[in-house]
Amino acid sequence: MKPTFDTARLTAYAVGIFGTFLIVAMLVLAMRHYSQPAPLGANRVEERHKFLQDQRAADAKALNEYDWVDKDKGFVRLPVQRAVELTLQEWQNPAAARSNLISRVEKATAAPPKAAEKPSIYE
Repeated sequence: MKPTFDTARLTAYAVGIFGTFLIVAMLVLAMRHYSQPAPLGANRVEERHKFLQDQRAADAKALNEYDWVDKDKGFVRLPVQRAVELTLQEWQNPAAARSNLISRVEKATAAPPKAAEKPSIYE
């Protein structure tokens, strides 16, 4: 006996299988859409951008403006271009520049004077 193929039945099975796969795929996509959490740090993008702008502004100010670093010791921050000009001018005479540099380093790293020793009231 030779098997007979019923094309209507075969078509119904194919449509049923294809429809089932289609429904499952749509359910998977819907579940991914509704259960996917927001990206970590999505709310921090604006904060980080603002911080970066503030940092760049502070860096530009530090590089291009005069400011006191330590008023007590007399340290001033210079714009980069002016510092280069002064360095080139000063190092025209290397011996004098070297002694000036050593004296400035000693001044900058000098230990503060010792406080006067007072006898303790408990001694």
